Amino acid sequence: MNRPFLHTLSRSDFCALLRRFAPTAPELLPFTTTLERILAAPLLSPEDLPLGDRSCMDGYALGAADTFGASEGNPAYLECRRSIEINEWPCFTLAPGECAWIPTGGFLPPGADSVVMVEHTQDIGAGTIEIRQSVAPGENVMFRGEDARRDEALLSAGTRLRVPEIGLLAALGITEVLVHRRPRVGILSTGDEIVPVDAQPRPGEMRDVNSHAICALVAQAGGEARRLGIAPDDPRALHEALARGLVDHDALFLSGGSSKGTRDHTLDAVAALPGAQILAHGVAMAPGKPTILARVGDKPILGLPGQVGSAQVVMLVLGQPLVRHLGGDARAFDESRRPVRRARLARNLASRPGREDYVRVRLEDTAAGLLAHPLLGKSGLLRTLLQSHGLLRVAAETEGLVEGQEVEVWLV
Repeated sequence: MNRPFLHTLSRSDFCALLRRFAPTAPELLPFTTTLERILAAPLLSPEDLPLGDRSCMDGYALGAADTFGASEGNPAYLECRRSIEINEWPCFTLAPGECAWIPTGGFLPPGADSVVMVEHTQDIGAGTIEIRQSVAPGENVMFRGEDARRDEALLSAGTRLRVPEIGLLAALGITEVLVHRRPRVGILSTGDEIVPVDAQPRPGEMRDVNSHAICALVAQAGGEARRLGIAPDDPRALHEALARGLVDHDALFLSGGSSKGTRDHTLDAVAALPGAQILAHGVAMAPGKPTILARVGDKPILGLPGQVGSAQVVMLVLGQPLVRHLGGDARAFDESRRPVRRARLARNLASRPGREDYVRVRLEDTAAGLLAHPLLGKSGLLRTLLQSHGLLRVAAETEGLVEGQEVEVWLV
């Protein structure tokens, strides 16, 4: 069926549709297995961290007022009350003019509000300590609850657990944490011309690049990808493959069959699924204009272009954010998270107003600075993917960029 494109959406409007899908259900896991997972509920602190005021240095705990004006040439002299062990809660109070030896991590006694580093002191005997540097209140001290307060909301739902968050969980003794389940994404390639990678293509055929590349991009975004094989250009076979794929997956990504060619049955096959709703057919970006978005129940189906370059760009711009969103990431669509480098454009770059262009570029470090060379190969070529260092976004409201203009390159 030669069906025209539906109303083409802007990339931002398309992303707004993607945001409507609910994240996956939560699961309780050992915290040691949750690196890069997404919190499904706010995390409350079970205790103060640290549990008391602690020293950051080896030195002497004291009242900062006793060191006022102290220097190498004008030291202060304090009486050392006693030494504090690393594993004790001090049960004595320092009076003005007194100090106590304290190791790194030791708890301060009452009456002390700072620590002077041992390098700036001298034990001159008979319990007298010479202080050669003044300190301010709180200097070299970690105060009780400075990292976390009991019952305080430390981390919000939607937070990605990085190494620092894992360390915080360990410090608080939190051994299990509620995170979103990794989204399970089924990957389906379509087309009579697509053959498995271990096959020898005949004239007019090509190996299945897209399902493997898309699986890798899904995994990179935190999802669990599963290749569902190759569906021929047959409406019934494609419909059956889609129906099977929806059973065990949270989302389906399929490549090929999204344009207006007479053999492209994807839209009809998706629309025939029980409860299916076509949300978009066409997005104002290049490459990627024929991208399809549908909903079946609470599950998204994303129809990607068949050309390998186009499919990978659409995955980077739309597919990976969707996977992160399904995994519960509250910042899945936040473009400020993209790793970028500033460079100057090496040549003029034309663009068509009304659509966002994503141009692959190669970066060159020169004496004059970093240059971005557009790679304007055809979308079916792998060479430009291999040679590129990133993508240059050309906004929909511009007619192009000029040589020497400063640009931001999204490193991919």
